[in-house]
Amino acid sequence: MNYQQIFSEIFEDLKGVDNIGKVADYIPELANVDPNHFGVNLTTIEGDAYDYGDANIRFSIQSIAKVFSFVLAYSRIKSDIWLRMDLEPAGTPFNSLVQLEYDKGVPRNPFVNAGGIVVCDILVSELENPKSDMLNFIRTLSDNRDINYNSKVSESERLSGYKNYALVNLMKSFGNIHNDIDEVMDLYFSICSIEMSCRELSESFLFLSNNGIVPYSGEQILSSSRTKRTNALMQTCGFYDEAGQFTFKVGLPGKSGVGGGIVAIHPQKYAISVWSPRLNVKGNSFLGMLFLEEFTTRTELSIF
Repeated sequence: MNYQQIFSEIFEDLKGVDNIGKVADYIPELANVDPNHFGVNLTTIEGDAYDYGDANIRFSIQSIAKVFSFVLAYSRIKSDIWLRMDLEPAGTPFNSLVQLEYDKGVPRNPFVNAGGIVVCDILVSELENPKSDMLNFIRTLSDNRDINYNSKVSESERLSGYKNYALVNLMKSFGNIHNDIDEVMDLYFSICSIEMSCRELSESFLFLSNNGIVPYSGEQILSSSRTKRTNALMQTCGFYDEAGQFTFKVGLPGKSGVGGGIVAIHPQKYAISVWSPRLNVKGNSFLGMLFLEEFTTRTELSIF
C-alpha cells in the first residue's frame, strides 16, 4: 500500500476544511507553538517507516505520556493498581473535579488527569529516581537517547496548573495520594512536557502493536495479556470524553494530548502518529482526528 500517496491525498482534501481548532493556550508555553504544523508518521512492526509533513519535528506530547507512565507502573505492580483507580470511560472533561469527588477520590481511568497523577504517585513510591527512570524507559522504547523533558513547558504547567493541584489535593483528602504532593506533581508536569516527534512516538508505541515486545530489540515490556488490556484502555479511554467518537470514526486504540498529538496502533500491523496543534472543544487535535478517520476509511485498516 502506498502510504505516502495516501497521506498526501488526505492532506490535500483536508485543506478545504475550515480548521476551527485552537491551541491549548491555557498552558502559556503551548500558546507559542505555530498552529499550522502538520505531521504524520506510520511505522510497521517490520520497521518500515512513512513520513509526511512535519513528522520529525518534536512537540510536547502532553497526555500521550500517560500511556508510558501507566505501562511502567503496570509492568511493576500487580492488581494493586486497580485499587487506586478504575478502568471505565470518564464521560466528563479530563480534569473534572465533580466526577472525582463523586467517585470519592478514585479516578475513572489512568488516562484522565487524576488517573495520571495517581500513576505518578505509584511511580514515586516504586522507583528510586522516578524522573530519570521514566525518561530512560521512554528512551529505551524509542531507541533514542536524545528524548528529554522541556523545563519551560513543565514550569509553565506548574505555574498555571491550578486545576491539577485541586485534583491532587482532593485525592489526598480521600487518602489516594501517598507521597508528597509537590514531588508527585513535579513528576506529573515533567512527564507531560516530554518532547517527541511523530516518528519517535510511532516507534515507541510499536510494542503495543507487537504483543508487548519491542520489535527492534526483542525486549518484552508487557505480557501479551497486559498489552491487550492496555490497548483496550486506550480504545475506551484514550480520548477523554470523545473516546466513543474516535472508536466510531477511526477504529483504533490510541491516545491524544493537548499538544496536538495523536498516536494510534493496529495490533500486529503498525503504529501511526499525527500532529496538528489546533484542538477541538474536547481537547483533541481537530485535523488529527479527521485525518485518522480518513486514513482508516481509505485503507480499511481499522480493527473493526
